[in-house]
Amino acid sequence: MINNTVIKDNFWNNYKDLVTEKMIPYQWNVLNDNLDIKIEKERNDELIPSEKSHAIENFKIAAGIKKGRHYGYIFQDSDLYKWLEAVSYSIEYRKDNNLKNKAIEMFDLISNAQMDNGYINTYFQIEEPENIYRNLAQSHELYCYGHLIEAIVAFYKATNNTNPLKISEKIVNHLYETFGHSNNQIKGYDGHEEIERALIKLYKITEDQKCIKLAKFFIFERGTEPNFFIEQKKDYNGPSYHGMEKFPLTYFQAHKPVIEQEEAVGHAVRQVYLSSATAELAKIIGDEGLKKYSNSIWNNIINKKMYVTGGIGSTVEGEAFTAEYDLPNDTMYCETCASVGLIFFANNMFKIYEDSEYINVLEKVLYNGLLSGVSLDGQHFFYVNPLEVDQKDISKDPLKSHVKTQRADWFGCACCPPNLARLILSLEKYIYHLNENNEMYVNLFIESEYNFEGAKFIQKINDKDDGKIIEFNFEGHFNKEVYIRIPKWVTKFKVKINDKLVESTKDKGYVNIGKGWDEKDNIQIIFEYGPKFIYSNPLIKENRNKVSLQYGPFIYCIENVKNDSYLWLNEINTKEKIQPITDADFPFVKCFKVKSQKIDETTLKNNLLYTEDETIKYIEKELNFIPYFCWGNRNSTEMKVWINKQC
Repeated sequence: MINNTVIKDNFWNNYKDLVTEKMIPYQWNVLNDNLDIKIEKERNDELIPSEKSHAIENFKIAAGIKKGRHYGYIFQDSDLYKWLEAVSYSIEYRKDNNLKNKAIEMFDLISNAQMDNGYINTYFQIEEPENIYRNLAQSHELYCYGHLIEAIVAFYKATNNTNPLKISEKIVNHLYETFGHSNNQIKGYDGHEEIERALIKLYKITEDQKCIKLAKFFIFERGTEPNFFIEQKKDYNGPSYHGMEKFPLTYFQAHKPVIEQEEAVGHAVRQVYLSSATAELAKIIGDEGLKKYSNSIWNNIINKKMYVTGGIGSTVEGEAFTAEYDLPNDTMYCETCASVGLIFFANNMFKIYEDSEYINVLEKVLYNGLLSGVSLDGQHFFYVNPLEVDQKDISKDPLKSHVKTQRADWFGCACCPPNLARLILSLEKYIYHLNENNEMYVNLFIESEYNFEGAKFIQKINDKDDGKIIEFNFEGHFNKEVYIRIPKWVTKFKVKINDKLVESTKDKGYVNIGKGWDEKDNIQIIFEYGPKFIYSNPLIKENRNKVSLQYGPFIYCIENVKNDSYLWLNEINTKEKIQPITDADFPFVKCFKVKSQKIDETTLKNNLLYTEDETIKYIEKELNFIPYFCWGNRNSTEMKVWINKQC
């Protein structure tokens, strides 16, 4: 039971089963180099390792159990750490002693590889012990600590096993001695934020003040003058790692002090990991500067730099944010890990302000930008989640090498698959929120039970043609003030308490239904909504005179599996009714069709490239729409989210 919640929802339990039964065993075999699979480079880059994972073998070499060289990225250790975190949630979801024992075996291996002083990073221990902490902009040493600590915290919560906590205790003591403002300490921070989030999580279970002090140090020291990365580079003559030396300070969010930053810049995952930590720390210590920073970054992302699917990261160069409203659909990045990070950020912002704005975004990312990262069989993955794909373009355009029409077996940089697994298996964290005032917020509409102090809050969902009915029942006396979110995609809603309509108004996107509930009570929230067209801000030039389709939390797309090729030649009549259809490949979700007119490509093939005469002929068509997360599950295909509209 995670966060006192048990999911009963068929849609999401199917995914949790998929991760538990398919993804975790599959990833275990990948980490042990036991599968004959194609490990793809996420883009054309000769520096990307793509022969094997070797992650577990690296630990055996570092522990002295085997001899050999390190293989993979310098942050390859984190693949195992994220797998361990996913395993921990899986054990909570479904008890599995065999899996639990594998995790214990891995923690023992990690402990054996850890140095006496608490340091652990298999790359530097095996290949470059002389360069430990000497190139922190690129080395990911603290980043890897962060993922290890998060795995340890999750495993402790799942099993009450305290042995791995000894690993994290050694790390924290080592960091506390090594980093800080004293003359013999390193006045620096990691190039990839993550340790900050982990230290806060560890503090919540250990109450070790060193964790909070370190998190504050790493956050407030970042970007101060003299700039640590610039100063450290002056004294470093060792190798560069995977081309990262070319990136500016903005890539690392280290161009100025954190609380002076107002715009989301640089590597998208780094940015949202940092912002997630600042929001969480702001909540704990009440720091107004951190709140102001977190608000600035949030508003900049959500209002000017986020795709309609919740994806973030507009360019392959640095997997990064670019200018405001620069949101190309066919060359963007929208890394799956960035979706995970944005969910973390949104959830921590909600805990400060308890406003539905943050959960609206969290939900959008969850059902679209995140789920698209894994195939329906649970064994193929997208690193990049495009909003438009043309097979011919990506096969010949080197600037689109990161865009794929099919999910890969695995990646040379394998951060996304285990990141996605740990998020899905910890979904319970995001459904309900109980605050310090004994108020409970219902944030996501997923059939589930919330158990607290002997009482039970039960959520059931009944779909209807024009919406759904959310029903809440109780076991025992549930003496919590209950707030229920009204999603942005709902057009009308009604509240019934014990079969009687009651007047209700929204505050910050929630309705308050009171408290003091017993087994005799029944609450119904009736949502009315249907499929609708979405328009983008006209400053997004790529989407001018285009529309996308949304139904509930789902964004839809078209692919040429059940539509003709040349998808971009279609124009939708937005005044036509959107009709529901059944797609046999995706019976678990609603699909739709819309009348359109399409330029007849047969009239174009003999045309000159440019002409003074417009000789376009239209033919009537119907476009079949499927949820965005379903695309690419049938075969290689064209795909589009934004469709031309008839003018």
